[in-house]
Formats: sequence, C-alpha cells, structure tokens
Amino acid sequence: MTRAFRPTEIGHPLPNSSSVTPSRSAFLAGTAAATVAATASAPTAAEAGEAPRSLTYTTLRDGARDHLGLRTSRGIIDVGRAAAALGLAGVPQTVDDVVAGRGDVSVLARIALHAPASAVRAENAVEYGPLVSRPPKIVCVGLNYRAHLAETGEKLPPFPDLFNKYNTSLNRHNGTIDVSSLPFKNFDYESELVMIVGKRARNVPESEALAYVFGYAAGHDFSARDAQLRVSQWMSGKTPDEFAPLGPWLVGAERVPDPQSLQIQTFVNDETTPRQDMNTSQMIFSCAHIVSYTSSFITLEPGDVIFTGTPSGVILGYPKEKQVWLKPGDRIRTVISGVGELRFSLV
Repeated sequence: MTRAFRPTEIGHPLPNSSSVTPSRSAFLAGTAAATVAATASAPTAAEAGEAPRSLTYTTLRDGARDHLGLRTSRGIIDVGRAAAALGLAGVPQTVDDVVAGRGDVSVLARIALHAPASAVRAENAVEYGPLVSRPPKIVCVGLNYRAHLAETGEKLPPFPDLFNKYNTSLNRHNGTIDVSSLPFKNFDYESELVMIVGKRARNVPESEALAYVFGYAAGHDFSARDAQLRVSQWMSGKTPDEFAPLGPWLVGAERVPDPQSLQIQTFVNDETTPRQDMNTSQMIFSCAHIVSYTSSFITLEPGDVIFTGTPSGVILGYPKEKQVWLKPGDRIRTVISGVGELRFSLV
C-alpha cells in the first residue's frame, strides 16, 4: 500500500524469482519495534480442528457455485468430487471453511494424496472464484518498503500505518475491475504479499506471530489516486468494489518458511520488465511484526486478511510528467516467488 503524496502443494513447484532489483522508492513507513505484551502461547499443529498448513488451496467456480480445490503436482483436485469418490463425508466446502476449521479438515491431506483422476482438473481449464469471501477483517499496511522512504525523504514512523478494506472489495484471479463505472481516473497498481490468519490472536509476541498465519497469497491493493488524494482518509481510493484481487492460491505457511525472502513483481499488459520488483526482505515492518503489533489492540480471527504493503514502482511515484494511469483494457499481473501469479484486467 502506498500513501498518497500530499502539498508445492504436494510436489508442485511454484513460481520463483531470484532477482532482488529494487524498482522505485517510496513513501514511508517505519522502524520495527513496539514491544507487545505476550499473553497467548503459540498454537501447535496438533490442535483439534486445524487444517494442514502444508497444502495449497484455491477456489473453483462452476457456474454459480464456488467450492474448494487443492493444488497438487497432478493438477487441481476438486475436493467435493474427490471426497464423494473416496466415500468421505463432511469435508470443508470452501477455503473459508478450511481456515476456520469447519468440516472434517483432517481428511484433506488424504484427499491430496489419493484423489482419483476423475477429480483432478487442469489449472488452465478451470475458472477461479474469490480465494476467500467472508473474512472477518481486511487489514492493510501502508508505506512499508524502504525504497519508498528513500524516494520521499519522509521520516520513519514508529508504528505500522494501518487502514482497511471491506469484503465488497474482494476480487478473484482472472477477474475484472469495472473502472469505467467509477467517477475516478487515476488508477494505480499495488502488488502485495497477503497473510491469512489461522488462529485467534491477541497480544501475540513477535517471536511466535508467524505460527498464527495459516498461509500466504498474492494480492493487489488496487487504488484510485485522485480519490485517495482529495481527502485526508484513504477509504474512497482504496475500498471501491473489486479493488482487492486475491489469489489464485492460498499457500500453506509450512510451504513458505521465510516470508521475508520473497520477490514481488508487477507487470502491465505485455511488458516484460516489471514495474515493481522488490524483495520482501526490504519491508520496514516484517510479517511477524505486523501480526504482533496489530494483535496488541485488535483481536485477529481465523480468516482475517492482512495486506502487508506494496514495494516501490507505483505510478504515483513517477514524476508527474511520466504518470500514465491505468485504463480500461489494461491487464495486470502480480507475481510473488513461492506464492504464485495473480492476474486481473480493467474494464
């Protein structure tokens, strides 16, 4: 997220990128330190009702029905179809169910290993639904990469700069954003690593915070800069319908051992050079710090979505004479190493 300027799944390799080429630079965000009192202990993998954090999940869309899929080396397993074939009842129906522990989550690893071929679908032959649809909260972190700070010369604040989006902002892989219907024109990209909370968290120490993360996803804090800049609050430029594309994969946290070592890139249309290209090691506030800090005054619940901030390279950071805003017909790709590729387009 960027402050407006003011006057494998089992055996499946995921996209990887080794370049750490900071693009542009940014607007802010601070040094990492607020000490948080610890009153909760880290959860264990053996806790009842906890879904495997070693799998990769997705949402399949068939007509009006969105339902759970598992990404594997064989393709995407239709969980409902596989469960029927294996004689399993009460399985989770959606990604929301998985994260919340609804249904018999204990059979998901078995389904991933033993699903029959009739339940496996090709990644390029399915339609994807919203990765999650009913998160209790969507928390966003602004101004969280050092290159932004170098570009603007702003002082480091002592705490993460938080704001929020709403469920109506949620969008899906290969989805569209209807910018033509909006009274705005300065549309901008913001690729981000997203965390999905898996355990109730209150006053969590930073050393244990990542144990409360169920998994990670590619996300996009799409923004209307003219709406964002005309007022002191960010809501109107950040929360319009469909402004939070997310997916296609929720990669279990065990498959992302270090969320501070991932490359984030943004591509527009057929460009081969990324507009944004930066490693999450450049975050000012780490993923663990964000969870710990936020839990010191907001109770995080299973399913909460946390956008961790965007790298430099956004259009707003260009000199004014070089600011060419996104428009209907543009296509955007967010690529995060170890997490996946999210695509959407503007209409």
